[in-house]
Amino acid sequence: MSAGASAEPRAGQPHQPWDEPDLLRDQFRQLLRYRMLIICGILLGLAGGAWLGLTANESYVATSEITLRSPTADPFAGGAPLDRVAMGSERRTAVSDIVAERAAQTLGTSERAPRLKRGLQVTNPPNTEVLRFAYTADDPETAAQRANAFVAAYLAHRQADADNTIAQNVNALEAQREPLLERRDQLRAETDTLVEGTSAYDLAVADLSQVVGQISELNSDIAALRALDTTGGRVITEATPPSEPAGPGLPLLLGLGYVVGIGIGLLAAWVRLVFDPTVRSAGDVTRTLRAPVLGVLPRAGRVPDQLLAEGRLAEEYRSIAFRLAYDESFAQRRRLLVVAPRGGIETPLATAVNLTAAFAEMGMNALLVEADLRTPTLIEQLRHADGVRPGWARTPGQATDGGWPAGMRVPIDGGESGIFDLVPGRRVRNVPRALTSPAATALLGHADTKGSVVVVLAPPVLSYADAIALSDRVDGVLVVCDPAEVRREDLGRVRELVVGAGGLLLGAVLHSWGNGSEHTRGQAPPEPAAAPSPHPARPAVGTAPGGRGTVPGGTGADRGDPAETMGLRVLDPADLEDGNPRY
Repeated sequence: MSAGASAEPRAGQPHQPWDEPDLLRDQFRQLLRYRMLIICGILLGLAGGAWLGLTANESYVATSEITLRSPTADPFAGGAPLDRVAMGSERRTAVSDIVAERAAQTLGTSERAPRLKRGLQVTNPPNTEVLRFAYTADDPETAAQRANAFVAAYLAHRQADADNTIAQNVNALEAQREPLLERRDQLRAETDTLVEGTSAYDLAVADLSQVVGQISELNSDIAALRALDTTGGRVITEATPPSEPAGPGLPLLLGLGYVVGIGIGLLAAWVRLVFDPTVRSAGDVTRTLRAPVLGVLPRAGRVPDQLLAEGRLAEEYRSIAFRLAYDESFAQRRRLLVVAPRGGIETPLATAVNLTAAFAEMGMNALLVEADLRTPTLIEQLRHADGVRPGWARTPGQATDGGWPAGMRVPIDGGESGIFDLVPGRRVRNVPRALTSPAATALLGHADTKGSVVVVLAPPVLSYADAIALSDRVDGVLVVCDPAEVRREDLGRVRELVVGAGGLLLGAVLHSWGNGSEHTRGQAPPEPAAAPSPHPARPAVGTAPGGRGTVPGGTGADRGDPAETMGLRVLDPADLEDGNPRY
């Protein structure tokens, strides 16, 4: 199975959109990249909740409930009341200034009505004729006293209003009765002067009876009004001093602050994610390059300690090499260009070296070409590793024309991976001419030999045009980048340049060591702590066959003592079983 078959399709193939759950999971993982923003949001929410819980004044709420009733002659009668109670109007009346002034008189306070009723809240439970008076104050005794005072003031106002209405009705009925009483007295006086049995007497008696009947009806209405029970209602729950303050306590406020803080943190992370120009995940790299992510290097430090990896890092390099070896596009030419979008070349250099070693371990005739002709560093690291500067590196004038490549290959011991050849880079006057020279083309043609593979290391694509000049000759391009450092537009530009130059993006390798700019190009990275090397340096004597250059023997210490190494060692051909290096 090829490398491209297990990831996103390459250019020219139909793009398959991700499933919605995959996109959601990917976006959630991207939000978790900004853990510090989320943590800061949580801390902000907790601080706000603690501040509210510690600085807010404790308030107490006392509650009293009353049930309302209309005036009635018989409170136990089952008949309908004289009038239905309009609960909306009554609730508005309960919070009016008139009731507040009565409550102030009851409490004996000089506090003005608007200020006194500020802590009052009157509600009406649905489908009931009950009013609930809730008063909020800083002291529980004050809250209970004022709640009961408002209840008493409201009931007194309601009863006074009913009494006033009854008195007005009684006065109106009495005003209607006064002329009837005068008429009755006149008719009685007339009947006393008339003779019984006469028609005038009978007419006067009939008028008197009618007036007396009307007076009796009015007296009955007046008596009924005066007999009405004008009590506005009765208290069903009396306000008592509350034992605990109202509102959320400190634990609840901290919990609410935690929840709100998570929301603030996620919002801040989402805003940061929206305006983040860098790639945010392996999926972003795949979608931008339209090439698969062949591997993600485990984090082993900002800069790898050695060129040849060990442990998990070495296994990841082997996995990448196997995916490339069985990729159909790479198997046709077996040429690989390892580059970075921007920044330094340290991580692409380590990737190229380890992939070459992995190819050698697979039994291929591997050749590593350092095509960085501006600031080559690999030979310096080899010199630093072995403690011996090869003779051909010390005397570059031995080359036929002083250019690059000079036809020299150095056998490199990759430890357990085996042996591969190195063509080191060197400074030249005209880099584009050297990279496109017939000698360079012939060097890359080494991959045409059966069982051979060529790995080329070039400077960053967006820094120099060297990688673009090699794209049409090497074909397969592997991009090494840190997703936290590289921008999406940089990857898009890399794809445009490579594809436009006739190259093929085989995939990408991700790491988290930064952009490699921690060290100046042309300077060796800091030397790690001394540790015994599993592969001691062999004495370098003799001349490499095939005109690869001479390797001087060095000092007696160099020939006899094991040297600490960075992972790569130049082999003496005499140490090989058949006396000839592999290439």
